[in-house]
Amino acid sequence: MPARDAFVDLVLGGRCAGCERPGITLCGGCRELLAALTPFRAWPDPRPAGLPPPTASAPYADELRQLIIAHKENARYALARPLGGVLATAVVSALGEHRAAWLCPVPSARATVRQRGHDPLRRIAKAAIKALRRQGVDARLADALRVVRRPDDQAGLSAERRTVNLDGAFAARSRWAERLTDQPVLLVDDVITTGSTLAEACRALESRGIAVLGCAVLAATRRHRSSGS
Repeated sequence: MPARDAFVDLVLGGRCAGCERPGITLCGGCRELLAALTPFRAWPDPRPAGLPPPTASAPYADELRQLIIAHKENARYALARPLGGVLATAVVSALGEHRAAWLCPVPSARATVRQRGHDPLRRIAKAAIKALRRQGVDARLADALRVVRRPDDQAGLSAERRTVNLDGAFAARSRWAERLTDQPVLLVDDVITTGSTLAEACRALESRGIAVLGCAVLAATRRHRSSGS
């Protein structure tokens, strides 16, 4: 965290977004937890058709869950960098032997971005790219998807209902089709639950001839089968 942010947090009585200890936005203990995460293959159960192999950095629980929510819903912008590092960990694991990738964030509807005042996933993806480049990975951002139909709220829907709800929600931007052909492309998102969102995003890309190598996410809900990556 920049020294200015730490100073402001201390003066104004801030708390760690992960564990709520008084002090800075992200305390040393929570930073150590993020650095120790071990990525895993997080297949949803049941597995939606067309979902590329998903890799998560951690379960969606405890401090990481709090950090994701604080960044997304409470505009704790300083968390983008550490969460970008978490996403970068999942990306490296998903890439395997590859040392280059285009990261394609799953887009949010414009109304949702306006309501939140920022685009959390895109912000995290950009931070992840910086972290990956420091590790020698040629990572680049691909804004290759757009929302063409805003789906209903997914909360409480079954896996089958989520798939139906998301049908046709995304489309690939035509100007990216040629650029991403035969390139290593990873879909990125914050959390995977049923995998229906990532599967629909993959369908939209592949409909324009863009092959998807896999998916990388910050966290996976407990509704999944995990295996070594």
